[in-house]
Amino acid sequence: MLTRNCLLLFLWGLVNEGSVSSLRPPSPPLGRSRTGREHARSSAGPMRNGAAGFQRVKRGWVWNQFFVLEEYMGSDPQYVGKLHTDLDRGDSAVKYTLSGEGAGSIFTIDQTTGDIHALRSLDREEKPYYTLRAQAVDIDTNRPLEPESEFVIKVQDINDNEPKFLEGPYMASVPEMSPVGTYVTQVTATDADDPTYGNSARVVYSILHGQPYFSVDPKTGVIKTALPNMDREVKEQYQVLIQAKDMGGQLGGLAGTTTVNISLSDVNDNPPRFSKSFFHLRVPESSAVGSAVGRIKAHDLDIGKNAEVEYTIVPGDGGAMFDITTNEHNQEGILILKRPLDYETKKAYTFKVDASNAHLDPRFQSFGAFKDTATVKINVLDVDEPPVFNKPSYVMDVYEDTPAGTIIGAVTAQDLDASSSPVRYSIDWKSDLDSYFDIDPVEGTISTNELLDRESIAQHNISIVATKLNSPVLTSRVAVTVHVLDINEFPPELASPYETFVCENAKVGQVCSAVNLLPASSCVDMSGSHGIPLPHRGGFRRRLQEIYFLPVVIDDNGYPPKSSTGTLTIRVCGCESDGSLLTCSAEAIFLPVGLSTGALIAILLCIVILLVIVVLYVGLRRQKKKETLMSSKEDIRDNVIHYDDEGGGEEDTHAFDMGTLRNPKVVKENLYRRDIKPEMKRGPRPAISQDSADIRDFINQRLKEHDTDNSAPPYDSLATYAYEGDGSVAESLSSIESLAIDLEEDYDYLSDWGPRFKTLAGIFGEQSETHSDSTTTENTH
Repeated sequence: MLTRNCLLLFLWGLVNEGSVSSLRPPSPPLGRSRTGREHARSSAGPMRNGAAGFQRVKRGWVWNQFFVLEEYMGSDPQYVGKLHTDLDRGDSAVKYTLSGEGAGSIFTIDQTTGDIHALRSLDREEKPYYTLRAQAVDIDTNRPLEPESEFVIKVQDINDNEPKFLEGPYMASVPEMSPVGTYVTQVTATDADDPTYGNSARVVYSILHGQPYFSVDPKTGVIKTALPNMDREVKEQYQVLIQAKDMGGQLGGLAGTTTVNISLSDVNDNPPRFSKSFFHLRVPESSAVGSAVGRIKAHDLDIGKNAEVEYTIVPGDGGAMFDITTNEHNQEGILILKRPLDYETKKAYTFKVDASNAHLDPRFQSFGAFKDTATVKINVLDVDEPPVFNKPSYVMDVYEDTPAGTIIGAVTAQDLDASSSPVRYSIDWKSDLDSYFDIDPVEGTISTNELLDRESIAQHNISIVATKLNSPVLTSRVAVTVHVLDINEFPPELASPYETFVCENAKVGQVCSAVNLLPASSCVDMSGSHGIPLPHRGGFRRRLQEIYFLPVVIDDNGYPPKSSTGTLTIRVCGCESDGSLLTCSAEAIFLPVGLSTGALIAILLCIVILLVIVVLYVGLRRQKKKETLMSSKEDIRDNVIHYDDEGGGEEDTHAFDMGTLRNPKVVKENLYRRDIKPEMKRGPRPAISQDSADIRDFINQRLKEHDTDNSAPPYDSLATYAYEGDGSVAESLSSIESLAIDLEEDYDYLSDWGPRFKTLAGIFGEQSETHSDSTTTENTH
């Protein structure tokens, strides 16, 4: 190495300026360095050459970049290189000095020759280079001959560091059943040697342990799967040893290793499997509904959510009686009872249960169905149970004052167990403190102990206890409700005075309102036995008899039966052709409407209030009128009636009726009554005798004429007659003249006007018939 450095230094001098050429450092300025050198040369030149004057001489440093090997193990100091200037002529007149990093401690220089040596071994990885400064001075005066120049000593690398994995050991995971070439992880090794010098830092990766499952890329350190279908259930953990070697993996290179722990993560590649295909369970029949009666389990080799199992009961024998759920902690199937068990009804149940995964992986569905099936048989165990009543509760009825010892009902209970033990009955004394009832312990019949009073206690609630004869501890209870019925002490009566109506034109045999209907109900056709048939006659005549009182016998179905007699009031009314009410008395009109007593009272109050208002109004009018008359300034006897009608003279007797002035209340003779026809003519008055017989005959004749007068109003009226005797100039002063009618008129057309005129037509029709009959009689006489 020393020979090589010297050779390099020699070649460097030949290439530049030969042995006398100067290598100038880049740091000082060229002009300044040359001026300094020329000045030094001029001052030293006369003494050395012995000549006068100035002479230009070409001078400078002769040196090169220095290298030193790291990790030098020799006994002598390692030669680094040589410094030399062209001013040095070998006469020991030049002294060389060294300063900078490591000067004196690591590096030393021979002041006369300029040789540099390394005093100790160096490590490039600790410090790759050192920067130093060199200077040549006059040995006698210690004056600088050359400006200080800087140079570098590099530590030359050797392969003294192996590759290292700074992040190891590594942990990695890859899904099981992965294909070849699936990425697992990447490892990285670093080499502290100089990557720019040789192959000391070029690393190559290889697997020392872990084949044939995994492979590593020699350049990148990427680890991949090398074997397909690795199963986690077979082997889950793998340890791979990776080596990193420098020098490109060549012989003599340094190597480092690391460990990679690789685990296979789980995928759902295994279905659940029952440990056995048949499960046999035993369940007591007394098990409560909703309780767990058994457990089964299907094992899944997977882990986590891939091992979650769902259990279902295949429809069949046990689907209605049992249910199954999954225990989330251990994935067991828990059988739940849905309905009560009865050993006497069914002693065993057999059904199938499916176990399947909740989360399926579609990649493995081609492997087959991911479920398993097992058969479950449940035997029902017989349990000694209490007796069972045939009804959940009992209801019985008994009449009050029933003699003691009367049986009112019975309860029945039986032992459903295989032993079929006899049952004994008793009454819970807490529910019958007064001992109103007794029960036959064998038959279960319930009877009264004393007389019952409905007015005191209308309902008794007792509890019957049934006990097994061979196991008195097992008992059951049932509630019995006893209703005390009221005996028939009072006969039935009408709730209120019932009143109804019947139409005048009712048909023979038509059924009118029943007594159990509301008051004043309409006549309806009823086929029941409570209807009131009409008498066999040609209708009714309201003028002959308006009200009928019908006795009604009322019977009840009580115990014992009672009866009474009530009276039904029937009114005869006018009706439409369809049977609806047309005219009747005020009460008959209101009753069908269904007016209550309160409504009638309200109507009457309104009428009274209206009458009071009318009376007050009339009284006020009269009072005002009286005050007006009394406040007049003129006496009432002085009032004169003025008429501005101008007459035609004394001979004019038709212009004004002077009789009006004498008596203003006189009615003209040509005025007719408004309630009679104006075309009716009066007949001559017969002669009237003055004796009492004549007067009586006169009145009777006038009364007969008035009754047969068709023009008279259809209501009762008062006729007043004044008889002044025979020969009176004024003749009769009667205001009503009842004369015989010469003109007869047929009123049959009123029947064609509708039902509203039937009454009027009947009145005038009867009068016409009566008049015809009287006329015929007179003609006969």
